[in-house]
Amino acid sequence: MDFQNALIFTPAGFFRGGFTVENGRFAELFEGARPGAADLGGATVLPGLVDIHTHGAMGADFSDGDGGGLKRMARYLASRGVTSFAPTSMTLPYETLSAAFATARALADERPADCARVAGVHMEGPFFSEKKKGAQNGAYLKKPDFEGFRGLYEGCGGLVRIVDVAPELEGAADFAAKASALCTVSVAHTDASYEEACAVFEAGASHLTHLYNAMPGIHHRKPGPIGAASEREGVAAELICDGLHVHPSAVRMAFRLFPGRVCLISDSLRCCGMSDGEYELGGQQVFLSGGVARLADGTIAGAASDLYADLRNAIAFGVPKEEAIRAATLLPAREIGRAGEVGEISPGALADFLVCGGDLALREVWIGGKRI
Repeated sequence: MDFQNALIFTPAGFFRGGFTVENGRFAELFEGARPGAADLGGATVLPGLVDIHTHGAMGADFSDGDGGGLKRMARYLASRGVTSFAPTSMTLPYETLSAAFATARALADERPADCARVAGVHMEGPFFSEKKKGAQNGAYLKKPDFEGFRGLYEGCGGLVRIVDVAPELEGAADFAAKASALCTVSVAHTDASYEEACAVFEAGASHLTHLYNAMPGIHHRKPGPIGAASEREGVAAELICDGLHVHPSAVRMAFRLFPGRVCLISDSLRCCGMSDGEYELGGQQVFLSGGVARLADGTIAGAASDLYADLRNAIAFGVPKEEAIRAATLLPAREIGRAGEVGEISPGALADFLVCGGDLALREVWIGGKRI
């Protein structure tokens, strides 16, 4: 099927023209018009978004280990322009994580037509600092445990694509060296010094989970993990852009500290897409009020917005449009080892794309060349 008369975002940037879809993949990009091609009326076409850090939506949480709930979450994400995602776990016992990872494996294998693709799993916890645990449940924190991680990784057929660790914990560098041979290792929920963070990055970590949140701020005498990450060109940083977790000025700063290395994420909870009320996260109560989700002690627990809303926020905050789009598509796909497969409009990639108005108002979502 041919599509024409659109402003299309590719890895090289925008161009005006059309594209061909064959067998669920992009086959060709072309300029000009073609007889019989579907006319998109000058719409903007983006790759389907890739959310590599999302816990839940529509009352479902990945860590519940409920296949039906995960499918409901995936269906909601697809309706919001997120066509690939890495469901993200919390700090919980290994048996709970194993059950959740099994549901991700099952949904990845099933591939329902109206659901976002499960492109990996993000294992957020339990190898975290007590001091910076944030909304993670402190009862289940552990020291880095590669054998335990490997068991979970192998149990879901290698679907884990990101695993998090706090660098100051005993054995963190050794864990990063071993785990980075299997997937992306990310620094997270940490009170690490600059030196401790450097050691883990040198050992193999290449990612920073939700930049600014659950880590020391930047200080001119104590640059901490942010300083250690920003000066390494191979390290990418996640960024929540809901307008609550990170100030717009700090959003703009992030794109300067990590040029071409920012991954927009939602960090969404089960309350995403839901009304104000009481919810649950990792065995703890979460209260959603006015779009802000907090624990009982007031700690911000996660987000209630989706990645598409965050993309539009980033642009509204002053991030150049092309940089923001790459940060929600191409770059997160790369971080979970899916470059060339999802998150881009290029020959050979899966034909997941969004048809948008000029202001990026979402009009249509296509997955595998089929409109949902």
